[in-house]
Amino acid sequence: MGKTLITGGTGFLGSHVVRALAERGDQVRLLVRRGSRVDHLSDIDFERAGGDVTDRRAVRRSMENVDRVFHLAGTTSMRPRKRDAIFDVNVKGTRIVLEEALAANVKRVIHTSSVAAIGPAKPKGTVDENQPYRIGHLGIAYANSKHEAEVEALRLAAHGLQVVIVNPSFVLGPDDPKGTSMHLVRRFLLGRIPVYVDGGLNIVDVRDIAQGHLLADEKGEVGERYILAGRNFTLDRLFADFARIAGREELPVKLPSRPTVLAVEAMARAGLPLPFSPDEVRSASLWWTCRNTKARTRLGFAPRPHEETLEDAVHWQMEQLGDRVRTGRGAQEAAFAAFAPVLRAGGRVLGW
Repeated sequence: MGKTLITGGTGFLGSHVVRALAERGDQVRLLVRRGSRVDHLSDIDFERAGGDVTDRRAVRRSMENVDRVFHLAGTTSMRPRKRDAIFDVNVKGTRIVLEEALAANVKRVIHTSSVAAIGPAKPKGTVDENQPYRIGHLGIAYANSKHEAEVEALRLAAHGLQVVIVNPSFVLGPDDPKGTSMHLVRRFLLGRIPVYVDGGLNIVDVRDIAQGHLLADEKGEVGERYILAGRNFTLDRLFADFARIAGREELPVKLPSRPTVLAVEAMARAGLPLPFSPDEVRSASLWWTCRNTKARTRLGFAPRPHEETLEDAVHWQMEQLGDRVRTGRGAQEAAFAAFAPVLRAGGRVLGW
């Protein structure tokens, strides 16, 4: 039996997938960048291959005697200084991994995409796998890069690569080794989300997504994509639940979406320091709400109750932060609370 290669196996979702594959009995090989921590996987028996997904020679060497590839490597950054790196890793890296998998006659590839590659729903609506991508003009680098990576996957599927695509929604849960994927919860608990706007997103548990990858490997159809999603939330409801679990007394300040996006874009152009990027605000104002019907009916995907996911995620992050958790508004939140009436008034005047 050949080995199973995992890219991005040291990250939040990747490490959970590695554990699920090891429990299944796969012979696991990880493509690991120099300097990456692997101590959180010390109890897992795996083979290490050194290299980066953008290094074709390293990827080619890692494919030796491999039957299956789980391609999870990528970046979720929405910071403007990293725009080139986002496309380099998410698009070029995917192209290299999948081309080398095809050349090595790999039997099966699971490509980890995102609901961002499908795009948002209309306000208070939901999307499924059939929606065409319509937000390229917004310039959200992460979403555009994940869409382009899917195009690469489908192109190689047309050339014979046995690739199945999974599209996780917003992933939360315990045991984030790098602390990046739980950034939303971390910032909330530290009082560093000064404002939010009217939007929505779908929350799914990292442990369920890991099992969803195995289901896609076992039952997914080549060239198809499957949304792995859980419960849809408005940001109002999500932050209220965070606050309830954490014992927080006040929520961040809610502002009208359109004037907030315009104000942040103007401030960014002026070079003013901001606690968030324009891409983050544009993305937050959209409705990343979706349906998992296809994954449920065709793969047997069955996410756990959302209450368990939120409680485990918030409690785990609180343990990591200790006495740094705030029960009231932080300094940034208090400053923006004072500015909120100006934006609200401007929105009313302009009919927004």
